[in-house]
Parts: sequence; structure tokens; C-alpha cells
Amino acid sequence: MKKIDAHVHVFGVLKGFRGEGELYPLGNGKARWANGQVVEMIPPGLGDCSFETEACFQFLKEKGIEKAVLLQGSFYGIDNEYTAEAVRRHPDMFVGAGSFDPFARYAGQIYDRLTHELGFKIMKFEVSSGGGFMSYHPTFDIAEVFSPIAAKCEKNGQVLVLDIGSPGMGSFQPESVAKLAKGYPELNIVVCHLFAAAPEDAQGEQFEYFKQSLAMLALPNVYFDLAAVPFNVWPQAYPYPAGLRFIETAKGIVGADKLMWGTDLPSVLFKSTYGQLSEYIEESGIFTEGELGQVFYQNAYKVYFQ
Repeated sequence: MKKIDAHVHVFGVLKGFRGEGELYPLGNGKARWANGQVVEMIPPGLGDCSFETEACFQFLKEKGIEKAVLLQGSFYGIDNEYTAEAVRRHPDMFVGAGSFDPFARYAGQIYDRLTHELGFKIMKFEVSSGGGFMSYHPTFDIAEVFSPIAAKCEKNGQVLVLDIGSPGMGSFQPESVAKLAKGYPELNIVVCHLFAAAPEDAQGEQFEYFKQSLAMLALPNVYFDLAAVPFNVWPQAYPYPAGLRFIETAKGIVGADKLMWGTDLPSVLFKSTYGQLSEYIEESGIFTEGELGQVFYQNAYKVYFQ
């Protein structure tokens, strides 16, 4: 089966920034946030302080992946130049997303350069309270802040990708995403991580809220990537039953044609093998053979590569 990994990260050096402050690389795949927290970022064998373009390219080729979408965020650090260069090196494999802080004084100039000089066809924003813009900015209305950017993305034929965090976070604003989608109907919007739901969200009132949020975004121009679903339901082990419940529910509410497989490579490999990140879906019985083709390839190709 042909596969597109719709959520991958590459970076020349770790340089994240979020609520914990700046990220300092320590080597051996580890790094330290400014508040002193040490975290494992890069699995053994993939890099010391970086997950470089060529390492990513070779890894994906060995795994039989045809194409990949290079997204950016606060966890590893935003590096538009590096991502653009990765796409220039391997245009048949990669498509890349630009990113920037929408509160930057020169945000308009940055957007214009990313679009017209670096040629990004995707804009991705890690908004979440957990580790994105709302972890170091006060909580804000997503629709209000991103409406001007959405208008530009629609005009320029770009895709808008949003990580809005998990249910319960101030950043979790499906109603704001719906407002953007309805206000800019020619703009494709992708919501990352299928809401980054945790095991406790798979039951009771929380599960009802998960379903209501999906229903709110069952719109013609809204898609979801499935990146890090296994990671987010940890400590559940393979085949990640809560994750499968979220995916099966999403299929029933938004449809298989709105779901895109992705992994969130590289840090997810601390909890799962790369093979497990696709096999748990393939072996679940949730999707027909034709629907698996949509989830693993066709949907992402339509959204990101056409």
C-alpha cells in the first residue's frame, strides 16, 4: 500500500521555545528546557542534536514511504530556511509548511516572504496551551487571530494547519476552527493529532465532548491528521484501544475521506516502532481496503500535493 506520512519534522538543530522557555540541546538525543526539565527528543540512531533532512529521507525510503509532509512547531523549533531547503533537495518526497508567531511585530512581512520567496504552500501553527503559542502567550481567540492569515492562505491557494491542543485546554477551540472554515470556504484546514485526545477522553462526558467537537468540524474543507494518536494515549500499548476508538468515531462523524495518516516523527519512536504506527490502523478492521487507500495516501495527496 502506498503511504504518505502527513506529519513529519526535520531540524538542523534543536531550538524549541514554548512555556518552559528555550530548548538547549544536550546531545545523545536529549535536551533541556530553560526551566530545567530534561526531555528525550531524538531516538537513538536518528541524530544527536538534530534530525537532518538526509537522515529523515533515508529513514522514510527504507520504510517504503512515498512522500512526507514536513511540519514545524515550538517543540523542536521553527526553522523555515531549513525546511525550505529540505523540500528543494527532495521535491519528489517532501512538501513543507512555513510557520511563524502571529503576534510577531513583522508577521505580515514574514508571511509574505515564506509564501513568495520560500514558496511554502502550507502554513502550520502550533497553537496549543500545552506547548504552542498559548503556552507563552495569554489565551486568545483562534478565529480572531488567524482570520487575516486564513484570508491570505485562501487567496494564495495554501493549506492552513492548526494544532489546537487537547480537550480541556484553553487552546482547544473547535468552534473557532469551524468559524474559520465557514468564513473561508475555499481554504483547506487540517487539524493535527485528531484533537490529541488522551485515554480519559474515550469515555463518559469527555467522550461525548470529543464527538461533539468532531461534529462541529464535519465541514467540506476540514481534515484531520492522525499523527501521534498512539503517543497521546500512552500508557496504553499496541494496538492502542483508546486511539482506535477515537479513529473509528472520527470515521463515523467526518468520514474516511477526511482523515490522513501521519506519525509525528521522530520523538514518537520512543513509544512505538514506525511499523506499529501504521499497523494498528491497518489491522484494526475499521476501514475497508478502499478507505485505507484514502487514509494512507489519497487524502493527503489531494490536500497537500495537488
